[in-house]
Amino acid sequence: MANARMLRIDLALPRPVYEQIVSGLRALLVAGEFVPGEQLPTVRQLATDLGVHHNTVAESYRLLAGEGWLDLRRRRGAVVLDREKPRPITAEKHGFRQRLEELIAKAITDGVPRAALAAHMAALAKKLGKPSKRRGR
Repeated sequence: MANARMLRIDLALPRPVYEQIVSGLRALLVAGEFVPGEQLPTVRQLATDLGVHHNTVAESYRLLAGEGWLDLRRRRGAVVLDREKPRPITAEKHGFRQRLEELIAKAITDGVPRAALAAHMAALAKKLGKPSKRRGR
């Protein structure tokens, strides 16, 4: 992966590494950093790059394939799919609102200022909401 598409994990976090990988790749996919038909690094290559076991990366790829982001085939690797936009659902039905509230409460508990949280969330929403330069290639 190029520097702009760097995936970072923190082994000190209580959150499982495979979830960090899934979340990081999902964010890159939503932002259009990968285009349909593009091949992701092999499981072993990404595991080596991140310093984790290859089964951890394999599980992450399987979860993203289950969400419709990747096509996984033996000897072909992980290929990004042209994922159709999902049907809109309410934030409550998806559990998004509760997870976001829990994450924000944790950040405030850890001392992150509310204004910084709001600014960061607005910047992320803007970043993820605009098309990437890579999409129309």
